This record gives sequence, C-alpha cells and structure tokens, in this order.
Amino acid sequence: MIQGTSSDAGKSFIVTALCRIFANEGLKVAPFKSQNMSNNSYVTKDGNEIGRAQGIQAEAAKTDAAVWMNPILLKPRSNQESEVVYLGKAIETLSGREYRDSFYTRGIEVIKQSLKRLEKEYDFIVIEGAGSPVEINLKERELVNMRVAELADVPVVLVADIDRGGVFASIIGTLELLEPKERERVVGIVVNKFRGDLSLFEDGINWLEERTGIPVLGVVPFIDHHMVDGEDSLSISEQFTKRSTGAIDLAVIHLPFISNYTDLEPFLFEEDVRVRWVKKADEFGEPDAVIIPGTKSTIWDLKKLREMGLDKCILQHVKGGGYTAGICGGYQILGKEIIDEAGSDTGVPNSKVPGLGVIPARTIFAQRKRDDQSNSSLPSKYRPRDRRSFGRL
Repeated sequence: MIQGTSSDAGKSFIVTALCRIFANEGLKVAPFKSQNMSNNSYVTKDGNEIGRAQGIQAEAAKTDAAVWMNPILLKPRSNQESEVVYLGKAIETLSGREYRDSFYTRGIEVIKQSLKRLEKEYDFIVIEGAGSPVEINLKERELVNMRVAELADVPVVLVADIDRGGVFASIIGTLELLEPKERERVVGIVVNKFRGDLSLFEDGINWLEERTGIPVLGVVPFIDHHMVDGEDSLSISEQFTKRSTGAIDLAVIHLPFISNYTDLEPFLFEEDVRVRWVKKADEFGEPDAVIIPGTKSTIWDLKKLREMGLDKCILQHVKGGGYTAGICGGYQILGKEIIDEAGSDTGVPNSKVPGLGVIPARTIFAQRKRDDQSNSSLPSKYRPRDRRSFGRL
C-alpha cells in the first residue's frame, strides 16, 4: 500500500508507475483505492463511475477498470456536502458528519467485498491511500489509510513530497503520530519530486534511515508534465503554471467545484498556448479564447461566477467576437436556462436559473445521469490544416 505524508505527495503517480512495472513483469495487477474524494472521474466500460486516477492506473496495469478498484467515490458539490458514488452509481448526497455517522459500517463492508473480489481475479494489488494517514480528527472512522492496510494486511510505503519543502518534518511527524502497530506496517519511504543533484541529498537519506530505522527505498526525480491525471485541486497549480508565455492566451474560468479539469491538459502539449486560470474579474484580461470547464455544482458555480463579475467579462468577450467554449457544466452555464427538475444539483426540485444566454440551449437535470465511454474524431472539414489554425480553433 502506498500512503503519503500529505495530499498531492504523488501517491497516484507512484501507484500508476508500479502498476505498469508489475504488468510489464507479467503479473496480473490491479489498482485499488477504497475511498476517493475527487470531481475528476472515469467511466468504465459497463457505464459505472470511479475516480479518474484509478481508471488511469487500470490502463497502466493493462486491465479494464472496474468499480471494485474504487468502490466509494465522494464528489464534493458544496463546502459541506458530497455526492456518494457507491460501486459506480450515485446513491445520495451527504454532509461530512452524516457520512461519518451513517456510512462507516457500509463502507467497511464494501471495502472487504472489493478486496476479496480483486484478490480472486488478480495476482497483485497496489493500494493507494488518501491525504495523510494521521489526520487525528478523522482517524477513528477513516476508510482509506491504515484501516484499509489492516483489512488487507499489507505493508505500507510512505511517500513524501520534497518539492514543497519540509520533507523531513512531514516524514518524522507522520511516523510519530502513527500508533505503534500502524508504524510497524511502514516498510519503506519514497522521497518524491526531487530536483537537482542527488548526491547532495545522501546525508538526508542517511539521517532519515538512522532516525526512523526505515529504509529510503528511492528518490524519484521531479517529472514535469508526466500527464498522469491529478485528483485534487492542488494538482492544478502544479500542472498549469509552468508556462507563463505563449502566443495564444487561453483563459480558463476556475469554478469553485470544477470537475475533470484534466480535460485541459492537452493544451500543455501546445508550446504556443498559455493557460491562465481565472478566479476574479480583474484577472480576466483580454484572452484569445475562454473556456468554462466542467463542474459538479453547475447552479452554485454559476451563482459564484456572477458574484465575482465574471459573467460580464465573458459576455463582453463574446460581444467583441471572442472565442468561447464550455465543457459539460460550462456548456450548461452558456445556455439560456438551467432547470433543476429533480433537485439533483441544488437539492431543491424545480429550481430555475437563467444561464448566460450565449447559446440557445436549456438544461434540465434529471434524477440520474447516464455514463458511457465513447470514441470520436473531428470531421475532416473541421480539421485544421496547420498549427496556426489549430490555435485559432
């Protein structure tokens, strides 16, 4: 099991790498994350929804993604509530306290069921934790770190991010806060996102091993634009702030409950494109194009967009002939009207709000959505003839 000293330490990346390594060795390997909190999701072949990271890890393992690899997916839809996706299907929306009080036993059972299912079908399982295993306020009823290591009875490798600084404190602090029986499971440490001359870190490795009695199994170099999909909002800044210049200025509206922001990662391959995340009206500027990405809470984020004055910026941009695109919830925001018929977005049935009115579309939210995989290609008459026209598209 791979656990981390913090969010965005690189757990997903390490698990993805291990899945491919073991698959290349001829093992039938599966990723597993008991509970994922992310609005970046992946649709399996049978139309179920799991965390995007576990879908990518399954691809790395050269196997089909399945709900057993991520039986619980929590999709935040407000500061207090998350939609619970259970074995690939959304079942209810709960507050943090409601989830903690009412879902724990059910969660434990589906984790046991999933591990048993994967154990029958695969030679090897690489398990991923979440956040830190020593969040003291959550430890008593946690479903994703040391409790899972105990259920699966597996050793743990601890991953720490050195790029942020404080790597020694984060490793020692995590180990000190673990219960003795939990610490016994930690068999190794991986230092991730290292920059510079590794020989200058040898003293650090020796100190860690002497101080903890645990071997440092490896130091992973910082890999820019590795394109393994991120899971949380911390990954946005890391992925998209590396390029500050570009002939084409692309403004992406940073919605509070943005989902599947990795849809924008292909632009990182375009050297002439600068991607700017815009949260406030005074950051809007004069972009060549604007993208409104997906969101888990369309109506909430539309309200916030208006509160920040970004609606006026977008409409002015459109009025001036600027290019604008919406993805999923962003497309809904560009329409004339949004109707929450079933109350699945706001919790209030038959809620109606006007959209930005850029396109002649009405969105009606039903109780359940349909998830499908699809393959598509741009019709030949729309394919650009050169990179310059691609940029303008």
